[in-house]
Amino acid sequence: MTEEELVVFALGLPEATENAHFGTRDFRVRGKIFLTLPAGDYCVVMLKPDQQQMALATTPDVVAVVPGGWGERGATRLYHAMAEDATTRALVQQAWKNAAPKAMTAKED
Repeated sequence: MTEEELVVFALGLPEATENAHFGTRDFRVRGKIFLTLPAGDYCVVMLKPDQQQMALATTPDVVAVVPGGWGERGATRLYHAMAEDATTRALVQQAWKNAAPKAMTAKED
């Protein structure tokens, strides 16, 4: 998935908005970041640690733990250009669900 396709998908999620955090493009739902686009060939999805471990186990060629404390809390690099589109969509949507209010995500299930 290209970066532009990723942006279109992210902004297509309910109440998703684009913003910036320390000069990096980010995507939020009700003010909570679920995806960032740092300079480079990857994005960062905000997963829970158990979700991150599952992603590492099932798609090790396209995901990596963000170095440091953020990575320990689930921040995960996703090499979206190399990943299957379905994998990218699933991980971004999971990150969105993690950030969105529970009442909102119940509508998506």
